Amino acid sequence: MTVRLPGDQAEELEAVAQVEGVPVAEVIRRAVAEHIESRLKDRSFQDLLRASIERNKRVLQKLARR
Repeated sequence: MTVRLPGDQAEELEAVAQVEGVPVAEVIRRAVAEHIESRLKDRSFQDLLRASIERNKRVLQKLARR
């Protein structure tokens, strides 16, 4: 997976990783894990997720009948 960041954001990310003594990839992994965890705890996201599941389920069922 490739992540493209604006130059200033990339520099800041590298600085954070350097200060923490970890690879940039580790800082990104932590940020992604924190973001996912916050979404899973968010009621609005959960509502959107359930709606998406229902929508996809209907489409898949429709395709299965063809």
